[in-house]
Amino acid sequence: MQYVIHDQVILSRAPEGPLATHLVPFADALSAQGYSGQLLKVQVRIAACFSRWLKQKGVVGARNICLEHATQYLRYRARHVRACLNDRAALRHLIDFLRSEGVIPVEKTVTRRVPPTEVCAQAYAEYLRDAQALAGVTIIYYVAFVRDFLHHCFGDGKVALSRLRAPDVVSFVQLNARRLHLKRAKLMTTALRSFFRYARYRGDVTLDLAAAVPVVANWSMPSIPRAISADQTRQLLASIDRHTTVGRRNYAILLLLARLGLRAGEVAFLELDDIDWRAGQLSVRGKSGQRNELPLSAEVGKAIAAYLQHGRPPSASRRVFLSARAPIKGLGPVSVSSIVRRSLLGAGVDSPTTGAHQFRHGLATQMLSHGASLSEIGEVLGHRNPQTTQIYSKVDIKALRTLALPWPGGVR
Repeated sequence: MQYVIHDQVILSRAPEGPLATHLVPFADALSAQGYSGQLLKVQVRIAACFSRWLKQKGVVGARNICLEHATQYLRYRARHVRACLNDRAALRHLIDFLRSEGVIPVEKTVTRRVPPTEVCAQAYAEYLRDAQALAGVTIIYYVAFVRDFLHHCFGDGKVALSRLRAPDVVSFVQLNARRLHLKRAKLMTTALRSFFRYARYRGDVTLDLAAAVPVVANWSMPSIPRAISADQTRQLLASIDRHTTVGRRNYAILLLLARLGLRAGEVAFLELDDIDWRAGQLSVRGKSGQRNELPLSAEVGKAIAAYLQHGRPPSASRRVFLSARAPIKGLGPVSVSSIVRRSLLGAGVDSPTTGAHQFRHGLATQMLSHGASLSEIGEVLGHRNPQTTQIYSKVDIKALRTLALPWPGGVR
């Protein structure tokens, strides 16, 4: 007699064991996460077999199940059934589901000694988050540099900030600045100054160590941004297969990068409510959480609409762009960058870089060549500091040459 667990899963017999009553909610949870019919069948059937095995082992209540049972079952299954790569992941999903539903308790992990440097670094991170309200990415960068500095000075021992002196700070900066890119070196010094102001505010240090942090040499506009050309962008967009769901998603993402100059994170965190279809506007959440209102061109709007109507999988998430495979969730900045890299490779485009940021530089270069002012470019790109846009004044060499005065006496 067949037993229907889900509209896509049919078992050859009724489920047995301590997890029998939890198989239907487990199947519903997998379906809600966007798992395909085949993967859903595999996971539910392994869960049913696991429950039957638990009954044979004398495990009565579901609360007595632990991760070790799953490990033992996998060994048993490997000896009696042809092993599958999805078996371990399926049982992990089952255990996670049971924990989330409170069916089985969360296992206590063995507490390990947290190094004093980490305790200090996390306290600083909490200060940046609660008192300074910095963006999450900024906090990650700052804390990483501070953690390295503390480990450089104290190793795994006790952290005594009151013993720090200016030579400790200088030696650390000199040691690390050589191996870092200019921007990261400047970020390191900014993080250290922030940390020393925090330490002085707490009373851990009395010296003004922030003033002891060396200044990293910074030449104004040292290099021209590497920008993808208009021809390369056209070649890339033309290569995308918009007859597939993934192709529609990737095409819309690449258009947002190329036509609006969005950052990878701005594309990833774009939500359905950020699109005002009636007004033809896009509300973009930029750095530090500020909002920029950008016009939604017909080309970009049409691409997004095509993905939403014929490519976006069903999901409760408000993110515009979702993963194509289960579990269905919003894309992250790394995923957007990966889409760019794979698309460039597939199109055979030899672009300056494989990252998403080159589209911002490409858009700025094109706007400059069409006569846009630096202030207009900065407004489109969401630059808060006008100096950030100044670097593009080096791009249009031909335009700058028209402003040059003739050499006295003519050319020799």
